[in-house]
Amino acid sequence: MKSGKKARWTALAIGLPVALAVQMQAQAQSWPAKPVRVLVGFSAGGPTDVVARAFADYASRALGQPFVVDNKPGANTILAAEAVAAAPADGYTLLLGATNHTMIPALYSQRVKFDAVRSFAPVCSLAVSPTVLVVGPSMPVKSLGAFLQAVKAEPGKRTYATPGSGSSGHFASAQFTQLTGTSMNHIPYKGAAQAVTDLIGGQVDSSFATLGSVLAQVQSGKLTALAVAAPKRSALLPGVPTFEEAGVKGYTADAWYGLLAPAKTPPEVLATLRRVATEFAQAPATQEKLRSLGMEARNTCADAFGAQLAGEVRLYGDLARSLDLKTE
Repeated sequence: MKSGKKARWTALAIGLPVALAVQMQAQAQSWPAKPVRVLVGFSAGGPTDVVARAFADYASRALGQPFVVDNKPGANTILAAEAVAAAPADGYTLLLGATNHTMIPALYSQRVKFDAVRSFAPVCSLAVSPTVLVVGPSMPVKSLGAFLQAVKAEPGKRTYATPGSGSSGHFASAQFTQLTGTSMNHIPYKGAAQAVTDLIGGQVDSSFATLGSVLAQVQSGKLTALAVAAPKRSALLPGVPTFEEAGVKGYTADAWYGLLAPAKTPPEVLATLRRVATEFAQAPATQEKLRSLGMEARNTCADAFGAQLAGEVRLYGDLARSLDLKTE
């Protein structure tokens, strides 16, 4: 009797995990069976939001279910990242992250409830955008040399806008001031769109912005681009020199935009997402759209994307300590 009861319990103990695994596999194979949320840690209108909406539109058509962009700005994208890290690992809540995702640990280690690498499954990067120094009407200079002259004439008084404390723009600006021995006043915003609006309005003087967030304003003459932080000039701004050409040696900065899922998301779901992300980045229509917005399609997936994230976390941690970079 005892032997039979023990055998039943043994069978149940063995069979339950197998049944759960089969159920999870079946759910993954039918994914997506309902709308998918794509969280963005910035307000609508900025480059991260633009990439998210382009991908969501493509994925909706490719997979037959709505991919809905959900803007959740605040705390330098920490709120959105926390929400995705804590979400069920079923593929129905994703994060469209950007470069600042790997900068968060260097600045918010005491308040962040997730690990920038281990709390997420890396899907793919989708696009990159170089950083460009732009000025508005409150600082009417036409060259990087004139900009430096104006900044050095009033140490700590000239301002630069960023999408938030600890953002890629914040790090890019801090690197620049360290390289040039200058001092400026940091004005953080809750996204690129608001920062650009105030730059145009003259409330702030300058911004080390992603090209995608200011291209239209530069082309329309509302902002002036002084230099591009890239190895070569942008085809979209051929008359704007690189920082190297303009006299600031060794200064480059770009921003990536990519897709992350909660850790332990089923492999079958991740495989589908990576396939769609790769097709999205390779599509001629995507590449044309991104180029028109100052971006370039770039696809790094799975373990290679994960290794990039881990490497950047270490890099920015070291950089924050060397620059004594702190959030306000």
